[in-house]
Amino acid sequence: MSLVNFRTREITCKIVYYGPGRSGKTTNLQYVYTRVPEERRGRMVSLATHTGRTLFFDFLPIELGTISGFTTRFQLYTVPGQVYYNATRKLVLQGADGVVFVSDSQARQLDENIESLQNLQANLLEQGIDVRTVPLVLQYNKQDLPRDLVLTHEEMDEQLNFRGVPSFPAAAVTGRGVFETLKAISERVLRKLSEESPT
Repeated sequence: MSLVNFRTREITCKIVYYGPGRSGKTTNLQYVYTRVPEERRGRMVSLATHTGRTLFFDFLPIELGTISGFTTRFQLYTVPGQVYYNATRKLVLQGADGVVFVSDSQARQLDENIESLQNLQANLLEQGIDVRTVPLVLQYNKQDLPRDLVLTHEEMDEQLNFRGVPSFPAAAVTGRGVFETLKAISERVLRKLSEESPT
C-alpha cells in the first residue's frame, strides 16, 4: 500500500517482482541498481543461498523524481521462486502496489510459469486483493536464448496474458526490456494511486 507523507511531500510505492525460480527477478533488480545514479538509489539488500538463489527477498529503493510536488520513491522487491518458500512469498507480497511477473521464456519452463502465475493469484486472493485490479505487468525474460529454445512474445502472451496487460520481451542480463518493464509498472501504480486519491 502506497505511503503518502504530506509533511515531507513523499510518496513511497512497493513493487514486487514475482515468478518462478531462476526466471530473472534478481537479475532485473541488479541491472536497475547498476544503471540508476547513486544519488537516486538506496542500498540493494539481497539475501541469497550459497548457490546464489534468492532465499528471502531482494530490496532496492529508487527515486524517480518529483510528481505533483511529491518526491516519488519505489521500493523494488523480489520473491523467492522456489515453491517451498511460499510463506515468504506471501510476506513479501503484503502491501504491494504493483506486481511484475517475470517468466522464463524457455518452452520447457512453461508449466513452471503457469504454476507460479496461479500461485501469485492465490496469494493475492488470500490477502483480499482483487487480482483483476492490482497493477500488473508481464516480462518474458531470456529472449536472448536460441530461437528454438524459447517461445515468442506472442506465444507467451497467449499462454500467460489473460488480462491483456502490458508485456515485454526481455533479456535481463543485458538490460533489454528491464527499464521498459519498470516504467510500465510504475506508470500503472501511479495511475491507480491518482485514481484512488481524494480530489
